Amino acid sequence: MNKKRVLIVLLSILLILIIGVSIHFYRIKHARVDITYNDLVVEVYEKRHVSSFIKSINGKIIDDYIIDSDSLGKKNISFQYINTDNIKVTSFFDIKVVDKTAPLIWISDTYSLGVGSKRSLTDLILCGDNYDKKPKCYIEGDYDLNKIGKYDLVIHASDSSKNKTSKSFTLNVYDPKNVKSKERETVYFSDVLGKYKNNKVGLDLSKWQGNVDFSKLSQAGVSFVILRVGSTRGNGGEYVLDEMFKKNISEALKYKIPVGVYFYSYASNIKEARNDARWVIKQIKDYKVKLGVSFDWEDWSYFNSYNISFHDLNEISNAFMDEISKAKYKTMLYSSKNYLELIWNNKKYDTWLAHYTDKTNYLGKYKYWQICDTGRVDGINRNVDIDIMYE
Repeated sequence: MNKKRVLIVLLSILLILIIGVSIHFYRIKHARVDITYNDLVVEVYEKRHVSSFIKSINGKIIDDYIIDSDSLGKKNISFQYINTDNIKVTSFFDIKVVDKTAPLIWISDTYSLGVGSKRSLTDLILCGDNYDKKPKCYIEGDYDLNKIGKYDLVIHASDSSKNKTSKSFTLNVYDPKNVKSKERETVYFSDVLGKYKNNKVGLDLSKWQGNVDFSKLSQAGVSFVILRVGSTRGNGGEYVLDEMFKKNISEALKYKIPVGVYFYSYASNIKEARNDARWVIKQIKDYKVKLGVSFDWEDWSYFNSYNISFHDLNEISNAFMDEISKAKYKTMLYSSKNYLELIWNNKKYDTWLAHYTDKTNYLGKYKYWQICDTGRVDGINRNVDIDIMYE
């Protein structure tokens, strides 16, 4: 009899569970879903949360994650939310990832080239895209690189999404022997120091400055130096330590001048960028590098041969700086104003702006400003870059 009662109890419990589960799934299946959506088209690489596509919803999203928009085409997005009846609902919608950004052609109204150039114009003129690694680029018009003269041409570029850019320009083929170099204005460190009394003024140095007298730099009021630690011999080449780096960093620290370093990179992918960063870390581990490590990529005249998009290049710079940051060093991106405005998308780390002018009109944020490359200061017998630090 007791066994029979136990069995009845167990069966009753099982029945209750089955009924409960059935009700639960019935509620889910018939849960009220009331969602209206915004425009479901997103630009490639755009950072958008699930909620940004939803105009109204009868509940609260559980995980408002950033969608993956790194490739073009249709994508199915799933998400969960708790509706107003306190039921967890799984919902889906489709988005379309598109590329509406036209390729960039880096050229002014006139392009000058020495007669007899062995490189083609389409190799020389930077033609890049935010998404395509190799946008189509061609030149309309006749010209002869072996004949001095001026040629009116049009350069065209298009990407896989049929975005197009065209630009008219005059090609000036000239004899380099007949061109006289213009003397540029010398900028004296003492003048800059007087003008920027409320900021720290420093220099960036490499082997090109030769032997530097850091005792005189200290006396001149140099507040910091950023030293070239090295580079590779082109893309994929061996690492080369700047021949003056060890002397420069030892002398700077001896005279208590705060130090930062920069690496001139030719990286063409994330793996190479991380290797660059690890090499730099090995070179500086025995020194106090208070101002951190800067990433300097400027092989623009050969950009077309790298077969990378502008997005790829930004991923490369981030990979380098992420690796430096993980090693507990400060890090930043070095570049000139125009490239910062049109190609780089540096939102995570500091920026070192290069803009040779009395007053920059760059609107982005920057930690350092390289104001010239024709600086003169006691202790260096050659031109030197002068920099302003903003704290």
